[in-house]
Amino acid sequence: MVTICVDAMGGDSGTEVVLEGIAQALEADEQLQVLVAGDADVISAFCEEHERALPLVTTEVIGMGEHPSTAVHAKKDSSIVRGCLAVRHGEADGFFSAGSTGAILVAATMNVGRLKGIKRPALATAIPGASGRRTVMIDMGANADTHEDMIVQFAHMGRAYAKVTLGVAEPRVALLSNGEEETKGSEQAVAFHQALKDAGGDSWFAGNAEGTDLLAGRYDVIVSDGFTGNVALKTIEGTAKYIVGCIKAATKKSKLMAIGALLLKPAIKAVAADLSGDEYGGAVLLGLKAPVIIGHGATSALAVKNGTLVCAKAVREGLVDKIAAEE
Repeated sequence: MVTICVDAMGGDSGTEVVLEGIAQALEADEQLQVLVAGDADVISAFCEEHERALPLVTTEVIGMGEHPSTAVHAKKDSSIVRGCLAVRHGEADGFFSAGSTGAILVAATMNVGRLKGIKRPALATAIPGASGRRTVMIDMGANADTHEDMIVQFAHMGRAYAKVTLGVAEPRVALLSNGEEETKGSEQAVAFHQALKDAGGDSWFAGNAEGTDLLAGRYDVIVSDGFTGNVALKTIEGTAKYIVGCIKAATKKSKLMAIGALLLKPAIKAVAADLSGDEYGGAVLLGLKAPVIIGHGATSALAVKNGTLVCAKAVREGLVDKIAAEE
C-alpha cells in the first residue's frame, strides 16, 4: 500500500475540488492510501466517509501571495509544512499540493530533503507534442540562476522522469537555446551546451532545441535554466489562451463562424486539456528524497486525482532511485 499526502488546502478552486480529486484517486487505485492534510472542519468528515483516507489535522494555511520562505518558517502547522514533514517522518511516501509553488519548494527542500549530491531540485513536467510524443521540460522555474553542473544534473533528472512517466528506455536530451548550432546563444548557453556534450556525448545529448521545438515532440527531454524554462512555459500557456480567445471572439461575428466553432469544440477542448497538464496533475519537483508534485493553482478534481496517482506511480516505479542511479 502506497501512502500519498495530499494538501487539502492548496489551490484556488476550493477544498471541495481537492477532496473530490482525492476521492477519485482512491476509487481508481485500490492499493492507494491518502493522508489528507488540512483543517479539521474540512477533512474530518471526508476521512470518516473514505476508508483509505487518513486525517492529518493542521491549523494554518500558506496563501498564494505570501513570501515563501517567511511563510514556511512562520507557519509550521500549515498543511504544506506538515505534509512535507509527514514524508520525512515516513508517514507518507510522497506529497501532492496545488498550493504556493515557492512555499512547496522551500518546505520540501527543507523537510523532505535533497538526494545526496543534488545541488538544487528542479521542476519538470511532460508537455504534449505535435508528433504525438510528449517531452519532459526541466527546469520550469525552480532555479532562475543555474550553473553548468546544475544543468547537467537537471538533464539526468529529466531522463529519469522520462523513463518513469513516458516509458522511454533511453531518453534523448536537448538544450533550449535560440539556434541549433552549438555556438548559438549567450555565453551561458554555450557553456551549458559544452557541459551537456561532455556529460552525454552522442549517447543521450541531442544538441540544441529552439523554441519551435517545444511542442514539436522531437525530443524526450528539453533542459534549460529555470528562468528561460518558466518564460517558455508561460508563453505556451498565454498563446493557448490567446488562440481560444480569438476563436470565441470570431464566433460572435457571424453565424457561419459560430457553427464552425461548434463543430470544432470537441477538438479545441481536447487540445486545451492536453496543454493544461491535468493528465499528469502538475509539475514534479525532482532531486528530493521522495516524489513531490505541484499542481497549478486553478487545479481541477481531475488534476488532483492524476497528480495523486502519478505521485503513487513515481513511488512504485522507484523514481528517486532512478535519479540517484543517473547521477
